[in-house]
Amino acid sequence: MLDAKIPAGPLDQKWSKYKSTCKLVNPANKRKLEIIVIGTGLAGASAAASLGELGYKVKAFCFQDSPRRAHSIAAQGGINAAKNYQNDGDSTYRLFYDTIKGGDYRAREANVHRLAEVSANIIDQCVAQGVPFAREYGGLLSNRSFGGTQVQRTFYAAGQTGQQLLIGAYQALERQVALGNVKMYSRHEMLEVVVIDGKARGIIARDLVSGKLERHFGHAVLLCSGGYGNVFYLSTNAMGSNVTAAWKAHKKGAYFGNPCMTQIHPTCIPVSGDHQSKLTLMSESLRNDGRIWVPKKQNDTRRPNEIAEEERDYYLERRYPAFGNLVPRDVASRAAKERCDAGYGVGSSRQAVYLDYADAIQRYGKIELGKQGLDTADAATITRLGKEVVKEKYGNLFDMYEKITGENPYEVPMRIYPAVHYTMGGLWVDYNLMTTVPGLYALGEANFSDHGANRLGASALMQGLADGYFVIPYTIGDYLADEIRTANIPTDHPAFVAAEKEVSDRINKLMGINGSQSVESFHKRLGKIMWDKCGMARNAKGLQEAIQEIRALREEFWKDVRIPGAVAEYNPELDKANRVADFMELGELMCMDALDRNESCGGHFREEFQTEEGEALRDDANYMYVSAWQYAGTNNWQLHKEPLNYEVVKPSQRSYK
Repeated sequence: MLDAKIPAGPLDQKWSKYKSTCKLVNPANKRKLEIIVIGTGLAGASAAASLGELGYKVKAFCFQDSPRRAHSIAAQGGINAAKNYQNDGDSTYRLFYDTIKGGDYRAREANVHRLAEVSANIIDQCVAQGVPFAREYGGLLSNRSFGGTQVQRTFYAAGQTGQQLLIGAYQALERQVALGNVKMYSRHEMLEVVVIDGKARGIIARDLVSGKLERHFGHAVLLCSGGYGNVFYLSTNAMGSNVTAAWKAHKKGAYFGNPCMTQIHPTCIPVSGDHQSKLTLMSESLRNDGRIWVPKKQNDTRRPNEIAEEERDYYLERRYPAFGNLVPRDVASRAAKERCDAGYGVGSSRQAVYLDYADAIQRYGKIELGKQGLDTADAATITRLGKEVVKEKYGNLFDMYEKITGENPYEVPMRIYPAVHYTMGGLWVDYNLMTTVPGLYALGEANFSDHGANRLGASALMQGLADGYFVIPYTIGDYLADEIRTANIPTDHPAFVAAEKEVSDRINKLMGINGSQSVESFHKRLGKIMWDKCGMARNAKGLQEAIQEIRALREEFWKDVRIPGAVAEYNPELDKANRVADFMELGELMCMDALDRNESCGGHFREEFQTEEGEALRDDANYMYVSAWQYAGTNNWQLHKEPLNYEVVKPSQRSYK
């Protein structure tokens, strides 16, 4: 039985009791302890900065040329926190409840409540760092709504919240670099975890510029390397985002939790052709004011502005009147797919729906009239004033859409369609954020812990910063208090030598294949299998086929992939090949996990298990657990189960109607 190490006591007192009773490391001893942090996005940068501030010796690694290039920079819409600035009924409990419900009752209560508790601290921390959150006229921080909630709790900085938060964390990190508490290794990729006497004691990293392999010791290793959405090839993730760090840890004994639970984001620019290598996200914040619709007539080829109001189907408002366009992402995504599959899709591909701002522009325009003391104005003035408000709130997003599509979203509705965005699955961790390998931690999107089967919008940034700023500084101390007598282990230790040889042999094997097909072609083929058979909808037959197809593809990859260049040089194709090889193994496990879970929940939608109205049908009697998979060799995993016990929230069929 997996031990999640959840503290005893009432739910709302677990974290405060833990902080009061956990072991501590005194300042003098912290200077003797070394910690490795992999990844410098919001989770990694905040963790490295916080641990450096506490006095630990930290080594931080990122494969980008600067920590500021981490993929957290791409987050647009906002960050949740239960501050109740709007006085609209929000609270720590309501944020906790919305997150549990939004995740379709497949998240761990204790972790989610802790997340809700520390959320308010995050905003204070970021404001102190100078993050330029949007503000109301009087100077107070502004909020907007995101899916799955009926309150306004999302703090934002226009449509570039992730970038601004990352700059704040980056500044904190660079301060520690300047003080000598953190040593930064950019253009380095972790390719192996070094385990000595059952504990994580270091890593093997590759200098991506020179190709040289390096050994690094640490008393603990923190994986903050993000999610694995690029297993689908087309996703909203940066092209470099990968699963390699987490996967190497998995193969060294860290269980993988809920790998099949991936999130499809409903608000993305549709695929335009085979030439694409990634997809572009249009922030969920646009669903605050935009209305989503399709024509009521099938295969309607008219332009959107030619379709009269009575001929439009605002299907989310029709199906889910209580939440309307702000239903959770999994619900909105499936609803869009259902309309398109039924023949109501728009655009040349017919695989898109409209996101329309016409009503919002008119509404804001009339509000501006009132602000300016005008009783009446012509339609053009109202429209102009409304566009100015929308531009102030969402302008950079509208500009991005126009640059990509060539269409002006102020004049015509945006076309959107669901796409792979976030992964709720990840390395299994206990309450301390430690994996099943002692001394090896996973933070942010790299772990499975806080979102269940579906993540609510604006909660990714919240979790990453919560883990880095406010959770790991306590929980890692509880572990390292027993490690103060462990001297630094020399990197010529046999375990380091063996780990480096393992990495070197794998690289040389890849380079020695000298086949005829590009790495990119294999990645595309893997992505098509995953999207078609383990994507927005899954069924047993398709998943069984996918497993066999992935195994065959992997065998072909190791026989016929072609990697130009050499090992001892800058070679991005080799880097990519390493990552795609790991994606192929992960893809198989994702399909196995999806096949094993005979229910629908959140982002895991098995077509065999749905209500008469097409909603996800959970099976709480048989699947109220976290699936934690242990690697047991090629094509072989052992399933462990962590039961989910709900002490406070009573699981029920989700309803947003």
